Amino acid sequence: MTAYAIVTLTIKDQAELERYRAVAGPALAKHSATLLAVSADTQVIEGSGPAPDVTVILEFPDRDHALGWINDPDLTNVHATRQASGDSRIILM
Repeated sequence: MTAYAIVTLTIKDQAELERYRAVAGPALAKHSATLLAVSADTQVIEGSGPAPDVTVILEFPDRDHALGWINDPDLTNVHATRQASGDSRIILM
């Protein structure tokens, strides 16, 4: 069954984010992810707290592909680059 991941980023280092963008595509493709939406113009419409700087919706063929992406030892440096760019949160649906 199709799985979705919602990624939120609060950017602290724009240069690191640019480095991440350069390597994110191949890392996602390796695990058959499709980028459904990216927005730097998010707004909290219910609840409290600030909106993230960037929100991404990813589609994976199934949960195993999503978990394979996040746990892939070959992608440790890719994930570390994302994490170095700021605060990230990934929710698997």
